[in-house]
Amino acid sequence: MKYLLPVILIFCLACQNKKETIATEPIVKKDSVKVETMDPPKINETLAKDWLKKNIEAFFKSDNDYDKAMQTMTTKDYYDYKTDATNVDLDVDDALTQEEFDKKWKSKFDTKKAGIGTGFLISGQDWQDIKVTKSDVISQKNDTLIFDVNIRDVGFNENYPRIIKVKAQDGKFLIADVLEDE
Repeated sequence: MKYLLPVILIFCLACQNKKETIATEPIVKKDSVKVETMDPPKINETLAKDWLKKNIEAFFKSDNDYDKAMQTMTTKDYYDYKTDATNVDLDVDDALTQEEFDKKWKSKFDTKKAGIGTGFLISGQDWQDIKVTKSDVISQKNDTLIFDVNIRDVGFNENYPRIIKVKAQDGKFLIADVLEDE
């Protein structure tokens, strides 16, 4: 026990934080450093274009699970928006009036180009053979590409011109908006 007390005392003294001040000379700034800002990485347009064409055409070949297929290729906001647009003024649960729809979505989307009462991507209720015949990039901003797209139903000889916004999100592409003029 008599040896324990000196060991504890030495241990306590050794563990104390000693603050030492070191005199330093002030740093004199002689040259200013030029900081270059970098543009955000660009989306690979070719990959996005190929993804868009492949997914639009595959959507119309889905085995009747169009809702699930739509969810996998769109952002959550756009999916909810287009679902609301399709159901405006219908006699179904959660359907909105045109006024309610505009109020709910006008801050995020151009509600005049929502495709009210029509399905996803085309306004036709029936289709035969859907092909993407044009998908040209018209602008890019950060993680978003905007495409001028023509969706053609070869069987019914119908064209559906669309402006489609594709967003890179979580390592994949998603449709973030579809502007429909008809």
